[in-house]
Amino acid sequence: MNTAWTSPSSVTQSCRSCGDRLEQVLVDLGMSPLCQTVIRPEAAEVGEVFYPLRAMVCQTCWLVQVGDYVAPQQIFDDTYPYFASYSDSWLAHARAYVEAMVERLGLDADSRVVEVGSNDGYMLQYMVQRGIPSLGVDPTANTAAAAREKGVDTRVDFFGLSVARELVADGWQADLVAGKNVMAQVPDLRDFVAGLAHLVAPTGTVTIEFPHLMTMIDGREFDTIYHEHFSYFSLVAVQDVYARHGLTVTDVEELPTHGGSLRVYAQRTDGNPVVAPSVDALLARERAAGVDTPAYYEGYADAVAKVRHDLVSFLEQARQDGLHVVGYGAPGKGNTLLNHAAIRSDLLNYLVDRSPAKHGHLAPGSRIPILHPDVLAETRPDVILVMPWNLREEISAQLEYTREWGARLMVAIPELTTL
Repeated sequence: MNTAWTSPSSVTQSCRSCGDRLEQVLVDLGMSPLCQTVIRPEAAEVGEVFYPLRAMVCQTCWLVQVGDYVAPQQIFDDTYPYFASYSDSWLAHARAYVEAMVERLGLDADSRVVEVGSNDGYMLQYMVQRGIPSLGVDPTANTAAAAREKGVDTRVDFFGLSVARELVADGWQADLVAGKNVMAQVPDLRDFVAGLAHLVAPTGTVTIEFPHLMTMIDGREFDTIYHEHFSYFSLVAVQDVYARHGLTVTDVEELPTHGGSLRVYAQRTDGNPVVAPSVDALLARERAAGVDTPAYYEGYADAVAKVRHDLVSFLEQARQDGLHVVGYGAPGKGNTLLNHAAIRSDLLNYLVDRSPAKHGHLAPGSRIPILHPDVLAETRPDVILVMPWNLREEISAQLEYTREWGARLMVAIPELTTL
């Protein structure tokens, strides 16, 4: 990936996929800090940089995107706090994916599997356990170290065409190139997709997963929007950028992860791949809904405003009623919600999170303390707002014990609901 970036004063409002000018605003979430960071206690009195968080719609290729105001090295550094393995449901998802790909593609000891954005080896560990040669590529050294402890060989780098060329030269042209929730996180989308096309073998397969734009729109999942997520994809937009780089979308699966995601399969166009009926079926559904029309995106800002208003009104009333309200989880999406709604520790006393990398730190922007989950049993809050609503079932099971003292579990998206 080309790691060059431009300063906010020189950012051009042009589409990172097709290059055309961006004019339609999906939603303006105001100014927000980097939401996948945490604030160390010693920096509690130090200011943060807030950047514009405005999602735009390309009316040519229909890619939804935010501006790349921040260098990727600043976001994905050696202190990156997200470790995928702390989610039990995500590990189960990864294990099921490996089982499915081994059967579907006939992967064995003679195959090559590369995952881009491999994080802490959460998925490739299951490939390694099956004796399938596997390599991860991830820019964060701390997660790569955790992956190596699982036996997953990992290259610390930003993936793009130049890295793909080096991997192929080193014998890593892949039968399977996998990426889960990574394509949204690259500012140079064209370089990334060109890298996928170069890395995959002539008869190999690329699978990329990402939250589906339609579920983000229909489910009012605006907290999915943050600076670390540069792009938001429909199948219409993915097919367009893939075609321009020699990849053909061959199949698509709809997944429940992250509130509704797609797993898109692709192969090199020069290999004359066979396209499954699922592709045309989903494209037809998207177009019938209006994904390729400006009207589809109108009214989203009003829906977001209602979510914010309902949550803040509830928290203010809870404070007046003397209720103790806390949050479960400190994910990027939660920080988008907290900062857009201007929620601070007077309304949400603290957050808890399973990741040790976040304990004792403060959430970005809101500066709400992040504590170990054990503090819930000590303080017995009245209301627990579940920030990663996409994991509501997993978290509800984890927090079943809180019902002993009558705690109420709630989510704010798509609307304020008691679990």
